[in-house]
Amino acid sequence: MTLGSQLAWDDTVLPFQLDAADIRGRVARLDGVLGGILKQHDYPPQVEALVAEMALLTALIGQTVKLRWKLSLQVQSKGAVRMIATDYYGPQEEGDIARIRAYATYDVDRLTDEAPFEQIGDGYFAIMIDQGQGMKPYQGITPLTGGSLSACAEAYFAQSEQLPTRFQLSFGKSSTPGVAEHWRAGGVMLQHMPKASPLAASGEGTGDLLAADDLLEGDASENWNRVNILLDTVEEIELIGPQVPPNDLLLRLFHEEVPRVFDVQPVKFGCTCSEERVRQSLSIYSARDIKTMTTDEGRVTADCQFCGMHYDLDPETVGFEAKDNNGE
Repeated sequence: MTLGSQLAWDDTVLPFQLDAADIRGRVARLDGVLGGILKQHDYPPQVEALVAEMALLTALIGQTVKLRWKLSLQVQSKGAVRMIATDYYGPQEEGDIARIRAYATYDVDRLTDEAPFEQIGDGYFAIMIDQGQGMKPYQGITPLTGGSLSACAEAYFAQSEQLPTRFQLSFGKSSTPGVAEHWRAGGVMLQHMPKASPLAASGEGTGDLLAADDLLEGDASENWNRVNILLDTVEEIELIGPQVPPNDLLLRLFHEEVPRVFDVQPVKFGCTCSEERVRQSLSIYSARDIKTMTTDEGRVTADCQFCGMHYDLDPETVGFEAKDNNGE
């Protein structure tokens, strides 16, 4: 793909590489994806903003996982927003669409008028990768730190992967004339190409957690600092607005770094819940257990936290002592 080609860039992630600086990255633009995620819930504005930021991080990070893999981001905290969970499902085949879903749990009476990140208390930020059946899932965690979810993600990559990483994000409600108000998000992720770092290997750092400066030296450090200074010049409207395609943004920011782009990855909102999965999750329970889950109306119900789907089942057809669907 050449940088001059036209992109239909909503709900896409564009991978790129800066050959002159030995840095890779992604540009993401989310529109309908956020609509699909947020319309399932009536979140307060602070919670909407956190879910939007988490979904954008998930799109940027998830693009690197292999086909059919699943990447999950999760925040667990003691604050008003107790949990934020996102999933990224890699494409089934090359060229297919990836899927993202997300939800949050919170205590509405504990929310304040402070910034969204202030609604999160002590806790941790986690990244998990499921490589499929028969493979052991990978998980890494880092403390909630830095004043934003993107700062938590940067700390995770420095600490757990020894990879200098930078996120520049913008997200909010768009009020374009003639278009109904809706959420949009855009961002850039930079990451130094993986290399062994003697500083990282020795465990040296400037504090309890490693940072990019602890992982690079010499030309690599100069390249990283130069590219980050260029990224600092980006304007929010360039990240989130409809006028600047991702390839044009890369040319404006990094033309001297010889940007090279790869195939764009389309993403959409998508959930994997199904009646079959609900039945499978209930298959470990006996008829006596199922009876305790049965409503006064004589049904077993379940709701998907991600998409809001409601399942209403006959209690005699679930559990390991279930009768067949005909009740026989």
